[in-house]
Amino acid sequence: MKWTMPGLATAILTAVGSAHAQDTSSGNAEAGAVVFKRCMACHKVGLEAKNGVGPVLNGVVGRAAGEYPDYSYSSANKNSGLTWDEPTLTTYLRAPRKLVPGTKMAFAGLSKDQEIADVIAYLKQFNAQGQKVGP
Repeated sequence: MKWTMPGLATAILTAVGSAHAQDTSSGNAEAGAVVFKRCMACHKVGLEAKNGVGPVLNGVVGRAAGEYPDYSYSSANKNSGLTWDEPTLTTYLRAPRKLVPGTKMAFAGLSKDQEIADVIAYLKQFNAQGQKVGP
């Protein structure tokens, strides 16, 4: 196949643009704060956060499932063996009951990849003590 310089440039820009459009791995914490409002009926984050219908999510990224203090987890969650790393949270936030059958979490899930990435970026800002440590 013979390429001309303008044709090659167009092909490269198209490929880079398509890859960039599909890359949602870098979430936006500010946008995630807006999406997280859907979660706030059950979950809290921050210095004054307390368990409610769902556990506090301070320090959730990297934490083992079913281990936040003083929260009554389902046995499905406690015994899942999961660690809430970014790939696992991505799968869970898309369809909680599919990843952890028997979970108490009634939320159906987020359908948009970017919203999931944004919520994870937002949650990553909070350490286990509820201090905002990220951007």
